[in-house]
Amino acid sequence: MELRLMTPADAQAAIALWQATPGVGTNAVDDTPAGLARFLRHNPTTCFVAEEEGRLAGTILAGHDGRRGYIYHAAVRLEFQGKGIGKQLADRACEALREEGITKAGMLVFATNEQGNAFWESQGWQTRPDLTYRNKTLNPDNL
Repeated sequence: MELRLMTPADAQAAIALWQATPGVGTNAVDDTPAGLARFLRHNPTTCFVAEEEGRLAGTILAGHDGRRGYIYHAAVRLEFQGKGIGKQLADRACEALREEGITKAGMLVFATNEQGNAFWESQGWQTRPDLTYRNKTLNPDNL
């Protein structure tokens, strides 16, 4: 398996993987080739793909605002799950955030994504019952 930085050329395959992975939500504005290219311009060293057998096996989209790191989309193709690819992607993304001086990271996982929540729990990520997540749509096309 090869682990490498994500590039805009990976957009179609990455988006297709996210859309095919249960528990990963996408939207029609941000999760497009243009939206992914914009994200990668702002976060060129923190997003990774795993390739195995010539196919995109997994992705992790990570970034930061200069203070906190965030994991956005992390997914491993179903037939490649259970091989440690998710752990390698998560470890590499966290390492890249640390290299940029980030000391704490967060993420959102759908409450109904039992497999995803179990994975992140096994990697040492804790829930924050003291927080309420709030969202405001600034573009009505972004549902």
